[in-house]
Amino acid sequence: MLILLPPSEGKTPAVKGPAFEWESLSFPELNPYRAKVLESLGTVSAHEDALALLGVGASLKDDVERNTRLHAEPAAPAHQVYSGVLYDALGFKSMTPAQRRKATETILVVSALWGVIGFGDQVPAYRLSMGTALPDVGRLASFWKPNLNAALAKRAEGELLVDCRSSTYAAAWAPPAAQTVTVNVFNETNGKRTVVSHFAKHTRGEFARHLLTRRGKAPATPDQLLKAAKEVWAAELVPGMARKPHALNIILGS
Repeated sequence: MLILLPPSEGKTPAVKGPAFEWESLSFPELNPYRAKVLESLGTVSAHEDALALLGVGASLKDDVERNTRLHAEPAAPAHQVYSGVLYDALGFKSMTPAQRRKATETILVVSALWGVIGFGDQVPAYRLSMGTALPDVGRLASFWKPNLNAALAKRAEGELLVDCRSSTYAAAWAPPAAQTVTVNVFNETNGKRTVVSHFAKHTRGEFARHLLTRRGKAPATPDQLLKAAKEVWAAELVPGMARKPHALNIILGS
């Protein structure tokens, strides 16, 4: 089983420590593409209109300025750098050592800057969204898609892929449909379902934690994943088709 997560918008910078090292990152074959994005991001972030070009507000000025010196910024494990609703619900810090090892082995984070990294990879805090277009790179989801297809094909072979990404990050890689289950979250009131955004992030984080901390073997099929979900939530499985992955719908009541 592999769990695919999006990065968080907000990130917690490391206070001290060495900068990241290219050779320490998972999927080193992506390093030439990472370097190209990093260079373009640094150039854009130094521009007088950097905030507008990156589509962020004035409150994120310091984050954008940090983008210009990422080669020298202190790095920390991805599970420390990424924060926010989903990662708070995942609660890596409160896991046992064995559960942390499992999380580090199981979770992959799809990133606008790095393409994809392991949960224990050492990276600096940065500001960049997958929906951004950079000079000489273009729209990042389109840039990463063929490169992630090549890099992840072998790693994903034979694995059940639990896709907890948002649509923006899902656009960067379409994993093999037959072995992939996307996780959706709905609220149901008086028989009517609505999509929830904030609670979807929280619930996906809780679900990922449940998969990593529950007893027994990790789910290996969509049906086994549904069974694991039903241990905590009301849930249903919508079978996939040739090019469409399965969908696990978690239903929250009011």
